Amino acid sequence: MANGPASGNDRDVWITGIGLVSSLGEGRSAHLAALDGDSTAQVDTDTFAPYPVHPAVPLDWSKQIPKKADQRQMENWQKLGVYAAGLALEDAGLARDSELRRTVQMIVAAGGGERDYAVDGQILSGIGKTENAEAFLNERLMSDLRPTLFLAQLSNLLAGNIAIVQGVTGASRTFMGEEQAGVDAVRIAHARIAAGQGDIFLVGGSYNAERPDALLIYELGGYLWKEHFASVWDRPGEGGGFILGSGAAFLVFEARAHAEARGAKALAVLRGVSSDHTRRHPGSVGVSVEKLWEQSGKAFRGIGGAVLSGATGVAGVTEEERGSLTKLVPGIPVHATGDMFGHTLEAQFPLGLALATAAVEAGRLHQAVVTSVGHKRGEGLALVEAAPNGG
Repeated sequence: MANGPASGNDRDVWITGIGLVSSLGEGRSAHLAALDGDSTAQVDTDTFAPYPVHPAVPLDWSKQIPKKADQRQMENWQKLGVYAAGLALEDAGLARDSELRRTVQMIVAAGGGERDYAVDGQILSGIGKTENAEAFLNERLMSDLRPTLFLAQLSNLLAGNIAIVQGVTGASRTFMGEEQAGVDAVRIAHARIAAGQGDIFLVGGSYNAERPDALLIYELGGYLWKEHFASVWDRPGEGGGFILGSGAAFLVFEARAHAEARGAKALAVLRGVSSDHTRRHPGSVGVSVEKLWEQSGKAFRGIGGAVLSGATGVAGVTEEERGSLTKLVPGIPVHATGDMFGHTLEAQFPLGLALATAAVEAGRLHQAVVTSVGHKRGEGLALVEAAPNGG
C-alpha cells in the first residue's frame, strides 16, 4: 500500500506543526541535538532492573492540560499524548479557541492503555482464598471496573481527551497494533488529504514505557534488551532486543491549498508513505523494505539526506533492514531513533517523522526517509523533503 501524490499540486501534504516529547526532552532543540550527536541518551537502568528504560522527561502538564481534574483522570500515556498534541497544534498556528481547531480531524495510534494495578493485585490476592473463584471474579469486576468498562484504559480515550482538552472535535479514528498502528495512522491521513477527503489532520501517538505490565508482556515474548545500553545496530549479535521508551509525537498534516489560504508555512512536505505486512521468514523484511522504497522512497536523491530508522534491535529483522538500506543508499547516514529515545511502539513512526520534519525545517537535511520495521509484524516507509521556497 502506497501513497505518493504528484509534486507541486494543491493536494500536496504539508506538515505545518509538530509536537515532540521523549526522554530527550520537549520540542525540537533537544531532539535535533541527539540527531547531531551532541547529547547522550537518557536511560534508567535501576527502576526496572535488569530492563533499561528511556523515561520521559518531567513536564509541567498544566501548560497543555490546564485543568487538574483532567490531569487526574489520565494515566501518563494519555497525558504525554495530549501534551504533544497541544504542542503540534500551537506550532501549526491553530489557536486554542479557534473555529479551525474544531474542524481538525484526528488519526491516533495507541495501545491498550494502562492497567489499574491496585485492582489487579486485589483480584490476584483474593482469588486463591475463595471457594468460588468465578463468583469472586465476577463480583470484583462488577464493582472495580473503571468507567471505561475495562481493567485498563481504552485506546480511544487518548483521542477523546485530545478532543476535550485541546478542542479538536472533527472526526477521529484510533488504530491499535503496535508499530504498524503508527505507520497506518500517517499513511491514511496522507491518503485522505491527497484524495481530497480532508484538508487538515492531527496525527500521532504516545507510549508510556515505565510500566511493569508492558515490560512483562515483551519479556514473555523474548523481545527486551537486558544488558548495558548498546546501539540498536549492535544488539542482534548479542541476542537482540529493544529498550522501551516513553514519548509522544503529533503532527499537523495539511493540504497545500488549505495551508496557503490561511497563511500557514510548511515545515516540510510529506511526499509519500507506504506500508507492508509480510509473512515473516528469513529475507522477507529485506524484500519488503526494498519494495517500500520503490513505492515511496525512489525520489530520495541522497545528497543532503539521511535515513531515520525505527529499527528495534530485535535479531533478524534489524540486520535485514540495515542490509537493504546499505544497498539502497550506500554512504548515506542511517540513524537509529531507538538509540536516541528508545522504542516507543505505536509512537515510533510518528516520532521519527517529527524528528525528520524538524531536521528538514532547520536545514540540517534536504530530504529524509523514515522507516519502521515492527519487532513482530508490519513495515513502513515515508519520504519527507524540504518545502519549495521554504514553504
